[in-house]
Amino acid sequence: MRAVLEDDFHHFRVALIHHNGIVEKISAEAPRHPFSACPEASAALAGLVGMVLNPIANSVSRHTDASLQCTHMFDLAGLAIALAARGHDYRGYEIEVPRYKNGETQARLARDDGLQLKWDIHNSCILSPAPYTGVSIREGMARWALSTLPADESEAALVLRRCAIISLGRNKDIDQEVHARPSGRCYAQQPERAQQAIRIVGSTWDFSERRWALCQDDSEWLQRFSG
Repeated sequence: MRAVLEDDFHHFRVALIHHNGIVEKISAEAPRHPFSACPEASAALAGLVGMVLNPIANSVSRHTDASLQCTHMFDLAGLAIALAARGHDYRGYEIEVPRYKNGETQARLARDDGLQLKWDIHNSCILSPAPYTGVSIREGMARWALSTLPADESEAALVLRRCAIISLGRNKDIDQEVHARPSGRCYAQQPERAQQAIRIVGSTWDFSERRWALCQDDSEWLQRFSG
């Protein structure tokens, strides 16, 4: 399985091999990343080797500590494992989250099978539609989605939620940061390495007027992996 993502702040690739329902090998690349330590997180994905394939993408967080991983590589790995468990060949998500105006935006998701989600968001709270009304995109959403929504929709909802959170990064000039914050939330932000995780100035790109360019550089990688 191969999985790629690209947005304003990131470009990551994950590849995994599974056999008899078990993850045998997993690797990752980071063509564009916010901090110098991010590519090193690919080694941490080895914590998923031996995992039994599970159709719920978030199940990877029960197999290894998500805070010790690159959040985005880890998300990709979970989606790839879930797709393999379901026996499907392809899953594609396109997400758009316009810049917030007066604290409001509309996050939109379209999936290759026709599923669509549209959320009106104020700050970190979904205003509409039901059943998402009043749900926070920051706290408790994964638990709520996995216990409330159909499994197929919950995956899409958590993909859109991740992108909505990422989009908040447009509200500040990340290039003013010298290194990662020691929050402990991801691989680069672990206190023992945050000071050495140097900000890659200029790694944020704006795709607002050229959405067609997203993931355009991945074709060669996909073919090389297949070969």
